[in-house]
Amino acid sequence: MSQTAFTTSPLIGRDEELARLTGVLERARGGEARAVLLAGDAGVGKTRLLDEVAVRATRTGTTVVTGHCVDLGDVGLPYLPFTEILGVLAADERFTGVLAAHPAVDRLLGGGADAVGGPDARLRLFEDVAGLLADLAAVAPLLLVLEDLHWADQSSRDLLRFLLSRGVPHRPGAGTPDRRLAILASYRADDLHRRHPLRPLLAELVRLPAVERLELRPLPDPQVARLVRALEDQPLPEAVVRGIVARAEGNAFYAQELLAAADGDASGASGAESAGEYARGVPSGLAELLLIRVEQLPETAQQVLRTAAVAGRRVEHDLLRDAAGLPEDGLEAALREAVGRQLLVPGDGGTYAFRHALTREAVYADLLPGERSRLHGAYARLLTARGRVPETAAERAHHSRESHDLPEALAACLEAADHARRLGAPAEELRHLETALDLWPSVPVPVRPESEGLDRITLTLRASAAAAHAGDGHRAVALTRAALAGIGPDSDSELAARVRYTLAGNLLTVDSLTAAFRHSSEALEMIPAEPPSRTWVWAAATHVMAARQVGQDETALRVARRALAVAEELGLRAARADVLISLAGLEGGGRRSREGLELLRRARELARAAEDAPVEMRALFNLAMGAFEAGDRQGCLPVLAEGLERARRAGLLSSAYPLGMRYLQLLVLYSLGHWEECLRAAAEAAATLPPAGAGCATGPVLYVALGRGDDSAGARARALLDGPFDWMGTLVAGVVLTDIASRQGDPDRALGHLRATTGALADGTARQPGVTVRLAALCLAGIADRTAGRHPGGDGDLARWTDTAAELVELARATAGQDHEGRVQGPEGQAWLARAEAEWATVVSGPDPAAWEKAVAAFEYGDVYELARCRVRYAQALLATERRTEATEQARLARETAVRLGAAPLLERIEELTRQGRLTASPAVSLTARERDVLRLLARGRSNRQIGEELFITGKTASVHVSHILAKLGAASRTEAVAIAHRTGLIAPETPGSG
Repeated sequence: MSQTAFTTSPLIGRDEELARLTGVLERARGGEARAVLLAGDAGVGKTRLLDEVAVRATRTGTTVVTGHCVDLGDVGLPYLPFTEILGVLAADERFTGVLAAHPAVDRLLGGGADAVGGPDARLRLFEDVAGLLADLAAVAPLLLVLEDLHWADQSSRDLLRFLLSRGVPHRPGAGTPDRRLAILASYRADDLHRRHPLRPLLAELVRLPAVERLELRPLPDPQVARLVRALEDQPLPEAVVRGIVARAEGNAFYAQELLAAADGDASGASGAESAGEYARGVPSGLAELLLIRVEQLPETAQQVLRTAAVAGRRVEHDLLRDAAGLPEDGLEAALREAVGRQLLVPGDGGTYAFRHALTREAVYADLLPGERSRLHGAYARLLTARGRVPETAAERAHHSRESHDLPEALAACLEAADHARRLGAPAEELRHLETALDLWPSVPVPVRPESEGLDRITLTLRASAAAAHAGDGHRAVALTRAALAGIGPDSDSELAARVRYTLAGNLLTVDSLTAAFRHSSEALEMIPAEPPSRTWVWAAATHVMAARQVGQDETALRVARRALAVAEELGLRAARADVLISLAGLEGGGRRSREGLELLRRARELARAAEDAPVEMRALFNLAMGAFEAGDRQGCLPVLAEGLERARRAGLLSSAYPLGMRYLQLLVLYSLGHWEECLRAAAEAAATLPPAGAGCATGPVLYVALGRGDDSAGARARALLDGPFDWMGTLVAGVVLTDIASRQGDPDRALGHLRATTGALADGTARQPGVTVRLAALCLAGIADRTAGRHPGGDGDLARWTDTAAELVELARATAGQDHEGRVQGPEGQAWLARAEAEWATVVSGPDPAAWEKAVAAFEYGDVYELARCRVRYAQALLATERRTEATEQARLARETAVRLGAAPLLERIEELTRQGRLTASPAVSLTARERDVLRLLARGRSNRQIGEELFITGKTASVHVSHILAKLGAASRTEAVAIAHRTGLIAPETPGSG
């Protein structure tokens, strides 16, 4: 991280607040003096927001002066912030004459104001300061910033009351006062306890007509994540970002401090092991800051806070009383102090919670080891005395472990894991099981929980299943490998086989295909097919999946048919369903055929009847993929909705197949041209997806970003390649980076991305991944542009590029001739092949209208953006043969799509083609009268709120108009919309001062 990262941190997530404050400044510059009281917790970003306002005000010619209040206890210096302000103004030569006419300056700067006796002298001082500010504002617009008003001395509070109650300043004797002044005063809301002297003043001031209050609330989690990423020079592991976001709870300063503490630890971390467990303690400087407020409490109140910190973020009143060992009246008095200081907040059901989790962490870390253990033991005993209620198992496990009662901790961990599984919470189940595994060797055999078949290996296998359901495939693999390491030569063969086929299944989820096939083969060899057994059936079902992935289709088909017969004989409905899903892809026309889809429906019903949600998820995913591969985009959406809802109810949204369904749902929305809906659905999903699901959630979002010309798309794509291998993330990154390189006229770099992506996705198998045809077409586009001289530095080595293009088109033909099941690819693959053929023809003999006509027809199956891109290439080919009317029509159709999608780069390419080819101009964009008014104000840099105020509409209505304008102009941003409007003559440039 750069050394100046925090001091120059970007302002994120404060657009509405910034618009409101800049609106106040604009009104003040127009002569309407205003004041804003800015409230917010310490560290939430008040100073950063005020700094941004000050910078913008300075740019408009406003004089900005800041006065700081300082915590000096009961001996605060009178008028301290105003003295600081006047000192700055006195050094400004513009105001020398004005300052000389007001003796208040000398009295305040000389420190003599306190010595002025009597109310009359004080009143004259206040009136003189008000007149001084009015005269200064007549020279230049003036912004006074008062920071940390909660520390203001009594004299400063009184002066502020006087200024604001007088309507913010006036000049006695003036006919029409020029009141070009604004006052922005900030204070910490979390410091205002009941007896704080600022509270009554605030209540009085907010009733004044020229004064408004603005509360700066904690940032939403997505904005904190943006801030954390913006503060770091290099991409951060997603787990680190999520950890900081969770602990910061919307506080920008806390997020920065946590990032600074994590910076060294996270930089060398790899995988889930370190990324999620970095620097769990509170940074020392932040801890000291948090503890200062605690230490201001009476000793009994501090004791209650320490006891509450051991309980966790929230604690029940009765439990806290008994653990603290205090009488009721003593506890209530202590709680009143803690609540009054806003360290604790009362909640429902007689509970209390720390206002901020980091305060609890700091208090907890400050406990002595013996004190901590004693209090944990007290909580464990109190909870156990209430009975072994499943809902308290996790708490009992935690307190028992921290008080070193390991047998009780192990029993409670297993109980908590059972409870989490019943609730459909696999991540929590995994956490409890891993704790149990840590405790297992430390608990003597005689006192371990009694449960049939419970041993370390079966416990590890259960943890691996929970990890898989939680979406952490790499952790599932690691746990299963640990179980395999525990298998000795004397181990039960069925258990050894079970461990191996479980490992194979987990390896398939992280796309380690050859290793999966090896372990599934070993599992099947360990168990005889006769007599029929449940273990053999599941080993066979897993081997079928692994064999298909490495191209061993004959083996897969033979084993699948035998496994189906055995599953039917034993009545194993879930196993039958699993094998049927594999057979749907192996037999006949595959899963996109009518027969394949019927097999998948049968599998879904069998899995549902067996109440096996993971197998049902696999059936639903394959049903949706079958419809998708057949080109039925609309038809797969209901199946995806059903699958995701079923996964939600089962607590499996983070597992492999629901993650695939999420990606497919977003991809369908993207390809159908519902880009805004795609972005909304992705944002909603992102909050619930595990780090391993980043590729599934962000893939189509990156496609949208690329289509709209977002410069961050490349960096975001490269970030998907960080950390453990993720198949979907690798595919998405490959598509985005290859396309970017091709567009930028760098086919060599595009080829590098193609080779890296296909190599990683193939995992050493002979079969090319299906996306290869798309990547080949994108590389061919770059070569076609390069050889045609459409990019600067067109390469003269035509022979080299022709040879490369020949290799690429053969690769595309071979890939489109087989999907992952060895069959001819569906409509999507054929469309990309048609584009590859057209690009190849362009390289060899120049643009071929017939080839591009085929490409356009091929993409009409349901990918509106790629269809539009092909129309542009088709129009180029038509122009090359002087078929101008047809070229105009293709450009028109492409333009309509580009405008609707907001695909600015494509729109620019169409406009360039229209100019260069002298095509008939596209119809003028039609804006309503209201939209033209909004566009005019957009050009003046107004915010939605300001537009609403000027046009007497709500800010929300203004936002709707802005969205319509962007869509009609095909602009991705407000700035771009204004540029297009100027270029097309929708608005005329305004002369200086006209706005």
